[in-house]
Amino acid sequence: MAEDKIERIKCLIIGSGPAGYTAAIYASRADLKPVMYTGMEPGGQLTTTTEVDNFPGYPEGIDGPTMMVQLQQQAERFGTDVRIGMVTEVDFAKEVGGIHKACIDNSKWVEAETIIISTGATAKYLGLPSEQRLRGGGVSACAVCDGFFYKGQEVAIVGGGDTAAEEATYLANICSKVTMLVRKDEMRASKAMQHRVTSTKNIDLRYNSEVDEVLGDQVVEGLRIVNNETGEKEDISITGLFIAIGHKPNTDIFKGQLDMHDDGYLITKGKSTKTNIPGVFASGDVQDKEYRQAVTAAGTGCMAALDAERYLATVESEEEVSA
Repeated sequence: MAEDKIERIKCLIIGSGPAGYTAAIYASRADLKPVMYTGMEPGGQLTTTTEVDNFPGYPEGIDGPTMMVQLQQQAERFGTDVRIGMVTEVDFAKEVGGIHKACIDNSKWVEAETIIISTGATAKYLGLPSEQRLRGGGVSACAVCDGFFYKGQEVAIVGGGDTAAEEATYLANICSKVTMLVRKDEMRASKAMQHRVTSTKNIDLRYNSEVDEVLGDQVVEGLRIVNNETGEKEDISITGLFIAIGHKPNTDIFKGQLDMHDDGYLITKGKSTKTNIPGVFASGDVQDKEYRQAVTAAGTGCMAALDAERYLATVESEEEVSA
């Protein structure tokens, strides 16, 4: 291929988590010859997860990185062209049948008849060195994913919104004690969620409290808490720390072109994966702030590939009629 010729792709998949790879499997089997660009974190958030126990088909569980390697191998077996690289800019056509453009690593442009966006969302962390060091060793950003491993143990959760409240009550059903740290003197969660927290006996709710240090060498052994009003510090023993201060969807490059919620999550139409741009679809955590599970991401990846296949079939039939 000549250097000055722009590559034309039938189906471009942006992102390589469970949504992206599932979309790739279905798109490959539909002969859409998908090309996937993995992004900065090949495999997505699951590559930072040690054990995955809640994905169907793995009765003994599986570690996240191994699972993502297997998903990649399955996608490649059907013909997906998986490429290391990051989409840094997009130029979407607004009309049905239009050709979309994507820039790879700020240098190379490709054209695509359809695009499936599976760029995911990034969990927000506190930024403490001890917290980052112990990610995967007791520090988690998903209580629903990892809470099971701390059954009967004492844990802590950071956050004051609805997600934090929901995850605290979820953990309280599994763990012997949940210490909930809220930075301000009140929770941001809805009144109903606040009531659920305060009426749960094994949740120790602490206002004006922040994490000063996560204690432990290889795994979480404790937490140093600081009261941000008095400056008083206290060490408590825990085995798991859950950060529930929100996620940031990876949608910055789509701003101004795709419809999104105020918090950056892409808006899809009805029960489909269709965005406001014909031929552009979104799957996984980039458009799902409710569930954020590997299995739900995979489900929407399947939907996006089916939506892309049907879109292309419609475009081709319209072209035949007009011809």
